[in-house]
Amino acid sequence: MGAHVPEQRPWGSYTVLADESNHKVKRIEVTPGHRLSYQRHQQRSEHWLILSGAPVVTLEGEDRTLLAGDAVDIPTGAAHRISNPGAETVVFVEVQRGTYFGEDDIERLEDDYGR
Repeated sequence: MGAHVPEQRPWGSYTVLADESNHKVKRIEVTPGHRLSYQRHQQRSEHWLILSGAPVVTLEGEDRTLLAGDAVDIPTGAAHRISNPGAETVVFVEVQRGTYFGEDDIERLEDDYGR
């Protein structure tokens, strides 16, 4: 298996660990003071397991602070976002399940970076 190369983003980076026909797994890092876009997907659900940091997860408009070891399930079609208000980098594993995992299945509802 080849080396996993991080993809840089304005909010941090992600590394694809597995990309199969029925699931995709990413390791995601969110730098302090940044957040991903508020978004939803029509063709996949997601499961997030927090490894470090204390992110705020917004799911369908409701905010919740998580800690290392916590997990959250994001149903298909649910609006969601992860933010890092702390001083430590947030690291989490995202497991996507569904039929399609392309970046064009991201419907951005709000984005700090104009995407």
